Amino acid sequence: MRVTFLGTGSAMPTGERFQTGLLIEDPDGDAEPLLVDCGSGVLHGLASTNVGYEGISTVLLTHHHLDHVSDLMALLKARWLAGETELTIVGPDGTESLLDGLLDVHEYMQGRIDLTVREVGPGSTTVAGYDVRAVETVHSMYCLAYRFESEDAIFTFSGDTEAIDAVADLAEGSAVLAHDCSFPDEIDVENHPTPSTLGSVLAGHEIGRVYLTHLYPHTDGHHEEMIEAVEEQLNGDVRIARDGLTVDLRRTNG
Repeated sequence: MRVTFLGTGSAMPTGERFQTGLLIEDPDGDAEPLLVDCGSGVLHGLASTNVGYEGISTVLLTHHHLDHVSDLMALLKARWLAGETELTIVGPDGTESLLDGLLDVHEYMQGRIDLTVREVGPGSTTVAGYDVRAVETVHSMYCLAYRFESEDAIFTFSGDTEAIDAVADLAEGSAVLAHDCSFPDEIDVENHPTPSTLGSVLAGHEIGRVYLTHLYPHTDGHHEEMIEAVEEQLNGDVRIARDGLTVDLRRTNG
């Protein structure tokens, strides 16, 4: 399994990070390339990969905040213009209503794409050939965290959430966990974790590597101390995610 961070930023752009988006690939297996979330700028990040927007036939959403879905219609149009007329969008409750509303606004796109929408909840399912397990997170909007398993690796993505045991337990045994860490410790915040709260819930779990993502501008200049705050309690390998970073999970397994 291979993961590319297409967007590691937040709802407050800095010019250095696109909003949330991940590309998951399974080069040695049967799973298809999968786009997880599709915030502003993610389409540009996707276009710079070998997969491109033409190679994405499935999108999986964690939730429906703008910084996770705002490039959805741009993706639909780009695929239509490229001659790719099918797309499956999977997400939590309300995903079908979201797409219906977007297509009502952008009426000229109706009928251009053979669109399949599937809603999922906590539990196990299959998406684009990956075995996926989901848990509900603690956020200002209903949101799911996902664990992806292929033949060679396990990857977990927190979506947006406070630091909670459910996501830490979901990530147990993962080669990589990409976790929301939006603010440094000195910011009093709800719906997102700070490094110390994240380190506290991850402590004692077996996780190969943790990437901190969904970074607000408030984290600028604090990355090293954020890493140290998590590593202090997790006693593991913690890094800051960046746009365009590709991680081969097989290497983190050995």
